[in-house]
Amino acid sequence: MAIDFKKRLDEGVIVCDGAMGTYLNQKGVSYDRCFDELNLSMPDLVGEVHREYIEAGAEIIETNSFGGNRFRLATHGLENSLRDINIKAAKIAREAREISGVDVYIAGSMGPLGKPIEPFGKITLAEAREAFREQAEALLEGGVDLFMIETISRVDEMVVAIEAVKSVSDLPIVAQVTFTTEGTTYFGSSPPEMVQKILPLEVDVIGANCSVGPQKMLEVIEQLAELGVPYISAQPNAGLPRYYGGRFIYLSSPDYFADYARLFARAGARLIGGCCGTTPEHIKKVASLTSETADRRARIRVKERTGKAAEPVMPLGGVSTPFTEKLKKDFVVSVEIDPPKGTNPAKMIRAAKDLKRAGADAVNIADSPMARVRMSCMASANLIQSEVDIDIILHFTTRDRNLMGLQSDLIGAHATGIRNILALTGDPPSLGDYPQATAVFDVDSIGLIKIISKLNSGVDFAGNSIGKPTQFSIGMAANPSSEDLNLELERLRQKIEAGGQYIMTQPLYEIDTLKRFLDKFNNDSVPVLVGVLPLVSYKHAQFLHNEVPGISVPREIREIMNKAGDKSESVGASIAAEFIDKSRSLVKGVYLMPSFGRFESCIEIVKSIKKK
Repeated sequence: MAIDFKKRLDEGVIVCDGAMGTYLNQKGVSYDRCFDELNLSMPDLVGEVHREYIEAGAEIIETNSFGGNRFRLATHGLENSLRDINIKAAKIAREAREISGVDVYIAGSMGPLGKPIEPFGKITLAEAREAFREQAEALLEGGVDLFMIETISRVDEMVVAIEAVKSVSDLPIVAQVTFTTEGTTYFGSSPPEMVQKILPLEVDVIGANCSVGPQKMLEVIEQLAELGVPYISAQPNAGLPRYYGGRFIYLSSPDYFADYARLFARAGARLIGGCCGTTPEHIKKVASLTSETADRRARIRVKERTGKAAEPVMPLGGVSTPFTEKLKKDFVVSVEIDPPKGTNPAKMIRAAKDLKRAGADAVNIADSPMARVRMSCMASANLIQSEVDIDIILHFTTRDRNLMGLQSDLIGAHATGIRNILALTGDPPSLGDYPQATAVFDVDSIGLIKIISKLNSGVDFAGNSIGKPTQFSIGMAANPSSEDLNLELERLRQKIEAGGQYIMTQPLYEIDTLKRFLDKFNNDSVPVLVGVLPLVSYKHAQFLHNEVPGISVPREIREIMNKAGDKSESVGASIAAEFIDKSRSLVKGVYLMPSFGRFESCIEIVKSIKKK
């Protein structure tokens, strides 16, 4: 496009288009579809949306490529079509401009990766940068005039995205972060923190989009103006959605939306458009009002920055509980109990009672181990708590819960009296009863520990107060048999920094493996409970060694189990007891895992441990 973007910003308000995804849904496209793929399968429909927004008065139209990065496309099996999808997105927008005969800007839309980046998630900064770079290259090849990086909820991800775009292009960049109704991002960053990190990167426009309606968006825009942002964008949703008749309905009318567009302009916004729920009717109203009321040649009001950026809340980490106090003075024994596969908890409660009588200090309640359907671990823990006076360590995985669900369930667990959490990523669904089920994995175990630490400091992950802080101790899992022990130790270091207090290992069978791990770990301040899973047969040993991730049964022990014959279960218990004796001086406790619900052998092991 021939018009200079900075010059156009100086002239006054630029009207951007409205929603793409929700408007496509209104036109009959299911939310189950990959909207970005429509560039290939339904280009005429995408072009129709662009033309409607141009006719409504938009001066910027965004390409249909919000989810066009490798991670989001991979959820639809389309990662190999990334280049085609993004190039086509730009070409469709260019064709719409040509057909309409209006010289509008084409903005290459780039949304978040869809999974958290490190340290909260598994995506490294380098991987994130590469993902943004390859999408930007494809959009650039397709012929965009500028880049719109939008709906980013973590400022660090925005920084990486900007760096990636700048590495391949010198086109203008609009950087838009999404804020909650509390005035912070989902990851707890405030507008001052955002500005502090993004302003030095010299993007052309800094602003906000999505998540909230016009009223809350105005508060953010006013803050950005006060912080000295030269060019500001505002693209709110059309209010909050309501689910009705199988669809999400957004309640803000075009007239109401336009009234706030006028306020955005007065507050200092130079780029105004809409996000989820907005339509060409909303943009038409915005275009008419901003052209009537905005001074198209006056520079926006810029105030001196007042005060320093808010300091982020520092996590408290894990807290002391009766269980962690026992770890300081006794050799602690905990035994894992799997919740029942059905609705009858009788066997589970009976096992907890027997273990308590045998001298066990705690029981671990597993969270659908091996990704198999079982009673909720929290319901199971509550049932045991009501019948047995014993410490409970609740296994808590990130597999089945998104960020909101993780925090809701943790707060609920605390309310029911749970105080010890073993933070786990969780087995992938492909291992279990429903391999077609979708895993969530918004965060991994490191991110989960950070979340628990935040709750222990009295705020949720976004920095919003939860009132009285939680009082969780935080356990960590470790695999001393890992093929990449250095990576395992590095992840442990990150877990400890995030607030982890004690380690519970995967099952071990060789004392040398434990010694090697402890020597390399070299941190006496963090208690270790060694995992022990008594073998019951040669077939069992073979299965664990060859089919269960994270467990290694040495060849010599498998051969012993093979020769044991009918006595294999008692031989397996003896092997476990001997290993515990050898490890007792090296660790602070043992974490027993019965196989197939056979608690009897573990009860005898607990009794023998407590006699010594």
